[in-house]
Amino acid sequence: MRLTKSSVDNAIGTIGFNNAAKRNSLSDDLINEVVSTLDLFQAGGVRVVVLRALDKPKVWSAGRAIDELPKADQDPLPYADMLEKMLRAVRHYPGAVIAMVHGSVWGGACDLVLNCDIVVGDPTAQFAVTPARLGLPYSETGIQYFVARLPINAVNELIMTANPMTAERALNFGILNHLVPEEELDQVTYDLARAIRSRSAASIAVYKEQARIMIEAVALSAQESQRIQQLRHDVFTGPDYTEGLTAFLEKRAPDFN
Repeated sequence: MRLTKSSVDNAIGTIGFNNAAKRNSLSDDLINEVVSTLDLFQAGGVRVVVLRALDKPKVWSAGRAIDELPKADQDPLPYADMLEKMLRAVRHYPGAVIAMVHGSVWGGACDLVLNCDIVVGDPTAQFAVTPARLGLPYSETGIQYFVARLPINAVNELIMTANPMTAERALNFGILNHLVPEEELDQVTYDLARAIRSRSAASIAVYKEQARIMIEAVALSAQESQRIQQLRHDVFTGPDYTEGLTAFLEKRAPDFN
């Protein structure tokens, strides 16, 4: 069974997560399907992509598949990780990518939503950034995009508490562009897609690439870059990361002392 389903209608493409039994967790296989579909969409001239969960489950996505992370002493989110590959594919897609969110969004799936160009949600949407639940050092790119998109106090709360943020607060902080009643979610999302579809593809593509370059244009000295890598290394080789993963797999609360 495919973990996603896709369709195209008048240059508007839809990618739907289709693995509710696993809470649409971002496994390597699911991510591969998303990236491959984005490649096909781009080759086929798809102007707008809607990313959604099929059948509106309670969990939009549970985030990165924890059982596929390295257990200890390895960077859990290196440049080559599949999640990072998918985020780059979304950022580099030359058309608009719209996240349509019904249900809760966890961990790396929050990163995915924040890498989309527009986010539309209904009152069931919640957002939780969970590295602190796992003792996981988040990637520099992930933090960079969170800080670029949101007020720093919102980022602090999301990452430090790892608690879900409600749809209303997500709208106030700028995670959501639109918060609409559940019965209007499809209509509002695809109305936005059709509006974008009617505009200049060339203009949108060059705007999106300019914005990406500007967001990523953060100058770090070699010493600062090395320090960041050392800080992350100290966490993923330390006891908290091992305890966090072990507790998750054993379905208990972690003891970080």
